[in-house]
Amino acid sequence: PLYGFIIRVRNFMFDKGILKSTAYSTPIIAVGNLTTGGTGKTPHIEYLIRLLRKSYKVATISRGYGRNTKGYIHAKGNCNTKEIGDEPMQYFTKFPEISVNVAEKRTEAIENLIHSIQNPQVILMDDAFQHRSVKPGLNILLLEYEFIFKEDYLLPAGNLREQFSSRNRADVIIVSKSPSILVPIEKKNILEIIKPTENQQVFFSYLKYGEFNKVFGQQSPMHMGASYYMEKRFTILMVTGIANPSGLIEYLRRHTDKLETLIFPDHHEFDSKDLEKITETFNNIANQSKIIVTTEKDAMRLRDPEIDPAIQKLPFFYLPIEVFIHQEEEKFNKMINDYVKTN
Repeated sequence: PLYGFIIRVRNFMFDKGILKSTAYSTPIIAVGNLTTGGTGKTPHIEYLIRLLRKSYKVATISRGYGRNTKGYIHAKGNCNTKEIGDEPMQYFTKFPEISVNVAEKRTEAIENLIHSIQNPQVILMDDAFQHRSVKPGLNILLLEYEFIFKEDYLLPAGNLREQFSSRNRADVIIVSKSPSILVPIEKKNILEIIKPTENQQVFFSYLKYGEFNKVFGQQSPMHMGASYYMEKRFTILMVTGIANPSGLIEYLRRHTDKLETLIFPDHHEFDSKDLEKITETFNNIANQSKIIVTTEKDAMRLRDPEIDPAIQKLPFFYLPIEVFIHQEEEKFNKMINDYVKTN
């Protein structure tokens, strides 16, 4: 109740202009959620990067959760997850042509960007729904498909950062992690729960897993897809440190009955003891056909140069994921492009 009261007062003060939200002339798209994590913000930011990077100078701004640094940092050179965090490191690694930035205060990062040589034409703010000191031109809220049907509570009793009614602040709502086949009656039921306003657009997205990639070194020289390892009944040791690994667990269990798991806290920074535990667990698996699978975000932290070289000899793979929009992808893309072009 105390947390909820504070959030209500804070939102009231922003709504009434007592606390100021700064608007900028540069197009800003914010992507966020109502919960503490696990809705798929990172792959949705990557979707927007892929959509916009060929036509515009794109910049991303993140808090850089889990980093050991403070203040504003523009990613460059040989930066690592300890300097900028795992999610920004993922953007920096996959999209070297864009500007990747971290800062606790989003206004500080924006001010630095628009007065720098980067001077982006569009800024993507990661995990920014609660950062109301910046008024984005387009506010995208992710609601996880499973979350919509569950009763949850505000922190610290549950995982909600703010009340479900706060969804009305969003310009666009994306129901993320929905089934790859979405029947109309499910969509209708969800829309009845969300009750979008007249000005809100609602889209449904789903995740698709890619091929196995080696965590250390280049892509596997065997060029084997996920189906190869699963059809051959490899034993898989899944190692993750993300907010909600249920999607990956479900995906792997659909293809193999030989799954073992080691689950660490979200944004977990792997140390020597963790690596010993991973190695010991892997070596104790009786099946000779075995691999270790992690997420792309975890792979960023596992690539730390301080990590024991011994673990680099293990068959360590990650599964990248990509977002797709159900049925209305063309409409969604046009909305994003029209917003940026107009502004």
